[in-house]
Amino acid sequence: MKKFSNIDPFTTVIPFLIILGLCGAFVLIPESSGAALSAIRGFLGNELGSYYLVIGLGVFLTSMYIAFSRYGKIRLGKPGEKPRYSGFTWGAMMFTSGLAADILFYSLCEWILYANEPHIAELGSVQDWASTIPLFHWGPIPWSFYATLAACFGFMLHVRGCHKQKYSEACRPILGKRTDGPLGKLIDILAVIALLAGTATTFSLATPLLSEALSVLFGVESGKGLTILILVVTCLVYTVSVMRGMKGVRFLAEICMYVFFALLAYVFFLGGEGIYIFETGLTAVGNLVQNFIGLSTWTDALRTSSFPQNWTIFYWAYWMVWCVASPFFMGNISRGRTVKEVVLGAYIFGLSSTLISFIILGNYSLGLQMHGLLDVMGIYGETGDLYTVILAVINTLPAPQLVIILLAVSMIAFYATSFDSITLVAAAYSYKKIDGGQDASAPMKLFWAILLIMLPIALIFSESSMNNLQTVSIIAAFPIAIVILLIIASFFREGKRYLEQLGQDKGIDV
Repeated sequence: MKKFSNIDPFTTVIPFLIILGLCGAFVLIPESSGAALSAIRGFLGNELGSYYLVIGLGVFLTSMYIAFSRYGKIRLGKPGEKPRYSGFTWGAMMFTSGLAADILFYSLCEWILYANEPHIAELGSVQDWASTIPLFHWGPIPWSFYATLAACFGFMLHVRGCHKQKYSEACRPILGKRTDGPLGKLIDILAVIALLAGTATTFSLATPLLSEALSVLFGVESGKGLTILILVVTCLVYTVSVMRGMKGVRFLAEICMYVFFALLAYVFFLGGEGIYIFETGLTAVGNLVQNFIGLSTWTDALRTSSFPQNWTIFYWAYWMVWCVASPFFMGNISRGRTVKEVVLGAYIFGLSSTLISFIILGNYSLGLQMHGLLDVMGIYGETGDLYTVILAVINTLPAPQLVIILLAVSMIAFYATSFDSITLVAAAYSYKKIDGGQDASAPMKLFWAILLIMLPIALIFSESSMNNLQTVSIIAAFPIAIVILLIIASFFREGKRYLEQLGQDKGIDV
């Protein structure tokens, strides 16, 4: 019994039961539960949408302040301690621990979703803006959530030396003793629910593309059986990796980056659209830089297109939900680096890899449309299926079978590396006390590895349930955003105290 006494039922059993209850409601009363969730989401988007936008821009500006102020000099660990991982290994784990599989999927097709939006016509041409908006939605603001919280959690784990790897613990400098009471328990339960909802959502986005790709590659029928098989194989890959600890995670992340950039290089150099990709990407980056504040604060108050409500707010909320796991992992692997290195590292490795992916893959398919080589919009208009469109785009490349193999391997590897980090964080989350450098037990990691895959497998039998779960992610982000602000405020309070103790104001290097 002693080995179970350290397990926290509030962050292990209760969130799991709540998610199962929601899934049961989605399956048994799908219309009523879906209507209720849609009403809540509509209220949050239409009445409180500015809340998400303000927090998004605020966190980005805060990340810049943290990096270049005196707080950026704080070293995560003992003064003078060296980093545990090389720059490439650390950067690979930083990028792949997040929404890497989603990034790859949306890179191939996101411009299509915006091409017919009235707001694009208001801004200018499809050529200039359908390639710009994806860079905005997957750009500096989303990555600022990771960058800022990774620094906060790294400070909590490696400087404060906390024995609890929980969201509530990061709020202790503000909440004080209330962290150990009902308020702290509520924060942790919300965090794990958001984690489970977010992981099921991300599996729902790109797994069907893998199913279609493997169907074409091996000539088997695409369907629920193949999708389940893909999920099981992915689960086996990341379970084997995570059971080996950080060595397995590190190895898989490095392999993932090599395969990913091999895919990007193949499309850029052999696709025949290299100059167009570069020039359109350069224009898109320029548009983003020049219009960043306007895009970040546009609320469409008259609801002429409801573009921010339908898209921008969704993305900010989606990344907030993922902030429960990925930044914890990023902070944990950043021991020995300064706060400035963590923040800028998230941008250099995470943001730059994301933008390169969208520029190369997205602009390749956009180039096919603009040059009349493939009616991408026509295919999407006829089928309404992004997966069919992506495969049609891939078929225009030399040796499309090889591209499909690279794509499949990249996506499985991305899923595996992302869920490696999630499993490690969730397993640590299940303990009442655990040191920052301590690893969770093998049975606990196995429990979470299986649990994270069970929910998506169960939900593929109910398409409407998956859509509802995506809405749950958006709703969960509303209270999570408040907690994020508490975590950042706690970092500033405790960071100031720490700097005063070390005499940072006098220029002492920490």
